[in-house]
Amino acid sequence: MALTVHLGVAELAATRFSVSPLSETVSGLQQLSGLGRNPLTLRWLRWAADELACRPLDLSHTLPLVVSDRPSWPEFLVPAPLGAGPSIDDELAALRRTTAHQVRASLRRVFGERLPGTAAALSARPAAGLRTIAAELRAAHDRLVAPHWPRIRAVLDADVVHRARQLAAGGAERLFADLHPDLRWCDGRLMLGGEHWRTERVVNRGPGGLVLIPVVLGPPYVLIRLSTSTQTTVRYPARGVGALWTAGTRPPAGGAVRLLGRVRAELLEALRSPATTTDLARALGVTPSAVSQHLGVLRESGLVARERCGRNVLYVTTALGASLCEPSPGSHASLREERLPGEGESGFRRHAG
Repeated sequence: MALTVHLGVAELAATRFSVSPLSETVSGLQQLSGLGRNPLTLRWLRWAADELACRPLDLSHTLPLVVSDRPSWPEFLVPAPLGAGPSIDDELAALRRTTAHQVRASLRRVFGERLPGTAAALSARPAAGLRTIAAELRAAHDRLVAPHWPRIRAVLDADVVHRARQLAAGGAERLFADLHPDLRWCDGRLMLGGEHWRTERVVNRGPGGLVLIPVVLGPPYVLIRLSTSTQTTVRYPARGVGALWTAGTRPPAGGAVRLLGRVRAELLEALRSPATTTDLARALGVTPSAVSQHLGVLRESGLVARERCGRNVLYVTTALGASLCEPSPGSHASLREERLPGEGESGFRRHAG
């Protein structure tokens, strides 16, 4: 039960990382519909379910394609991103450029020759259907992903920085060994195991290499899309997803407050998930210059570290800083039980497939 992808020197040399707001949008819709749910996204799921309960989204052309009884879904909905960090508009433009032949071939791979209603309508009028789907996905992104995108993007960027270090330190073997427990690299082959692959499949990739896409709102396993309209993509869970939704949501530990002062202790707690100076200033209601001064002290003390990713500088707690954030024994506040949104609570309007 494994997938083996053969990569030559040229393909490996062309392999790159990218972050994708469209991938987060599609993954989030699947999470809300119960497909491949990741327990680490629980807080976002609750927030999104409440948001949709107040004002449902009409995804009648999109949802039957990404959530069905089939083991896969049409790959053209998330084309390989162009560049390291395209905007949602860039990605939706790429989706709309999918040719009619690619749309129909992908729909047949997923649904077979007898297409269900929504897929059949898209096959009959691909260009018009893609425009409608792009509009629905844009609405979903604006409502469900955009409010959290700066924090999500910070986690994705921090993941890419970490993976680049792994690649530099130990090559492809080190990179893929650290990417996910189900992945491993051996003699020019990338092997994906785990319970989500029912049969063994061996493929050779053509020119272009792989596009490695960390995902925050996705399932806890790896997804490799082979038959794509662009490049082969490897979507994997980003590091630090759990802290993303909990960082800054609890009061700073008493010991940290006494040692550092409340503002610096709150910064340390917020930085359990990576953030920029601007993000921190907005979250804590202080000026960016004040945040920078406090971060300078925390860095000198070895409690936070910083990494440059493109134009942004990300800050995150070190292991020492994380240990200071832990509450003392017996100080935990009682937590009420949280549940995932159940059937019938997704807030989507959809046609039967």
